[in-house]
Amino acid sequence: MTDLQHRIQLRPYQPEDLPFLLSLYATTRDEELSQVPFTADQKAAFLQQQFSAQLHHYTHYYNTEQFFIVEWDQTPIGRLFVDQWTTEIRVVDISLLPAYQKQKIGSYLFEQLFTKARQQQTVVSIHVEQYNPARLWYEKLGFKHKSTANEVYLLMEWQP
Repeated sequence: MTDLQHRIQLRPYQPEDLPFLLSLYATTRDEELSQVPFTADQKAAFLQQQFSAQLHHYTHYYNTEQFFIVEWDQTPIGRLFVDQWTTEIRVVDISLLPAYQKQKIGSYLFEQLFTKARQQQTVVSIHVEQYNPARLWYEKLGFKHKSTANEVYLLMEWQP
C-alpha cells in the first residue's frame, strides 16, 4: 500500500463542508480575480455568488452520491465530484488546495477512477476550459479531446 493510499480518504460532502468548499473554490479563482479592480468585499460577494450558482448546478443536474471531500490524514484538502452513467464516468469537478497540488494526489485519484473504468469497460470524461493549464495535465494522464462543448469548454475523454 502506498503512502497516498494510507493518507487520502474520500467521504461524501455534507452541508457543514460548505465553508471549506467555498474557500477551496476561491483558490481556483485567485489568479483571475487578481486582475480585476474589485475590493475585498466585492471579491467575497462575487465568489459566494459564483460558488452558490456552481453548487446549485452540480446538485441539480448530476447525481450527488459521489460528490466527495478529499481528505489528507482526515483534513479536507479538496473535492472530487463524479457522476456515473451507463457508458461513462464523468468527473464533474476536481480541485485541490494549492498546497496539495503537484504532489501526485490528483493523479492518484484519477488512477482510482481509471481502475473502475477498466473494470466497467467504460470511459472517463471531464470538461475543461480550453486555456486551463490543467488541460496539459489531463493530456499527460491520457485524456484526448473528444469535442468542443462551446467556445470555452472542451470535453476530454480517457479510454481503457
